[in-house]
Amino acid sequence: MADPIAIERLNLMNMAKLSIKGLIESALNLGRTLDSDYAPLQQFFVVMEHCLKHGLKTKKTFLGQNKSFWGALELVEKLTPEAGEITASVKDLPGLKTPLGRGRAWLRLALMQKKLSDYMKTIINRKDLLSEFYEPNALMMEEEGAVIAGLLVGLNVIDANLCMKGEDLDSQVGVIDFSMYLKDGGHSSKSTEGDGQITAILDQKNYVEELNRHLSASVNNLQAKVDALEKSNTKLTEELAVANNRIITLQEDVERVKEESSYQLESRKALRSDSAADGQTLGETRKQLKEETVLRLDVEKELEVQIGMKQEMELSMKMLEKDICEKQDALVELRQQLEDLRAINQQISHKTQVMEAAADQYHHHPHLSTSLFIHIS
Repeated sequence: MADPIAIERLNLMNMAKLSIKGLIESALNLGRTLDSDYAPLQQFFVVMEHCLKHGLKTKKTFLGQNKSFWGALELVEKLTPEAGEITASVKDLPGLKTPLGRGRAWLRLALMQKKLSDYMKTIINRKDLLSEFYEPNALMMEEEGAVIAGLLVGLNVIDANLCMKGEDLDSQVGVIDFSMYLKDGGHSSKSTEGDGQITAILDQKNYVEELNRHLSASVNNLQAKVDALEKSNTKLTEELAVANNRIITLQEDVERVKEESSYQLESRKALRSDSAADGQTLGETRKQLKEETVLRLDVEKELEVQIGMKQEMELSMKMLEKDICEKQDALVELRQQLEDLRAINQQISHKTQVMEAAADQYHHHPHLSTSLFIHIS
C-alpha cells in the first residue's frame, strides 16, 4: 500500500510544477512587471505556502496548536548573511503581527530580489537544522523539496514589484484556485494525443484530490480554533464572575472601613473633652484609627486593581467573540468551497471514465473511435 505522506509530497510537487510553469508562461506573454493583484502570482504564493507547511512540527500555544514556517525561513539569514536585509525588512513592515504573515512577506521579498531559489536551496541543504521545524517525512526534508527549489530558478526571468503595506498577510486564507490549472484542450483522433489527454485529466483529478485534502484540513483546523476560543471564552466568563464577586466584597469592606473611621473620629472628638482622665485610651484610639485608615487605603487600592482586571477581561471577551465570529464565517466559506471541489472532482472522474472508454474503443476500432472522439469534443 502506498505511503499517504509520500503521495502528499508528490501531489504538492506536481502542484508546484503547474504553478511555476503557468506563472512563467503567463508573465512572459504579459510582458510587463507583475504586481500583487496578478492572479497566477497570488496562486504561486499559496502553493509555496502549502509546500512549506507540509510536515511542520506542531507548537502548542495559549489558544491551541500552531504551525508556522517562519522559523525555518529565518535560518536563511544565519546561513546566508546577505539575506539579513530581507529578514530586517519583514520585521520593519507595519501591521504584521503573526509568524505566518512574516513568512508570506519574506516569500514576496525574496521573489522580487530573484533570490528565492538560492535561499530555498540553502536551507534544504541543511536538513540538520530543518529537523527542528519539520518531521522527517516532510516535503522540505525529502527529494521533492530539492526538486521544487530547482524549479524556482525559472522565476528569475520574472520582474515583480509587490507592495505589501496594504495587504493583510496575517489573516489571508490560502486556498488554491484549481480552476486556473484545469484546462480543456482540443481533442484529436490520434491515439497518442488521446492518451496524453487521459493522462492530463488523471493528473488534474489527483490535483483536485490534493486540494480536497488541504481544504478539509483547513476546515478541521478552523473548527479546532473555534472550539479553543469557545473554551477560552467560557473560562474568561467564569473569571469575570469571580472578579465581580470580589469587587462587591471589596466595596462592602470599603463602606465598613469608612463607617468605622467615622465612628473613630467621633470617639476622638468625645475623648478630647476629657483628655486628662482618658489619656491612655485616647492614645490607643489614635493607634487604632491609624490602622483602620491604612486598612481602608489598602482595600481601596485592591479595589482599583480588581476593577482594572475586570475591564481587561471584558475587553478580552469582546475580542474573542469577534474572532469566533470571523472564524465561523471563514469556516462556512471553506465548507462551501469543499463542496464545490467535491462536485468538480466527480465531474473530472466522470470525464476520465469517458476518455478511457474512448481511448480503449479507438485501439480496438480506430475508424469508429475517431467519430467518437469528435463527438466527445
